[in-house]
Amino acid sequence: MTDPDPERPAAAARIARGVVRLMEGLGYAALAEYTLGNGRRADILAIDGAGQVVIVEIKSSRADFAADRKWRDYLEYCDRFYFAVEPTFPQELLPGEVGLIVADAHGGSVLRESATASINGNRRRSLILGVALTASRRLARIFDGELP
Repeated sequence: MTDPDPERPAAAARIARGVVRLMEGLGYAALAEYTLGNGRRADILAIDGAGQVVIVEIKSSRADFAADRKWRDYLEYCDRFYFAVEPTFPQELLPGEVGLIVADAHGGSVLRESATASINGNRRRSLILGVALTASRRLARIFDGELP
């Protein structure tokens, strides 16, 4: 099935780039499109030096947000959760109980901080190990395109 909004992939890519730049500037190492233990795919998962985990869900349009019924499934996998949108997104649509990032291809800003909820220690360990392995495998594929 084709996407009815041909601009959505480009918008999501712009937002992702800005979010990764923001996270790096805040001291986090960010990884795009990471699959969690519950099978959900986090748009951006970032970890800081203390092991704090942030998940950022990108919303590229009103329709993208309206179709999303899964964002609460991310909460048990992070200490902080944010929606990230472009500056023109109607922010009043987004729930007020989570963080809000506005981003474009050049960077981003946290407009509303996320509440903090500490995740289970075993889950944190598993996430950090999984992110490290995923990032290492992605990097290895850059150096050797023949790896599976």
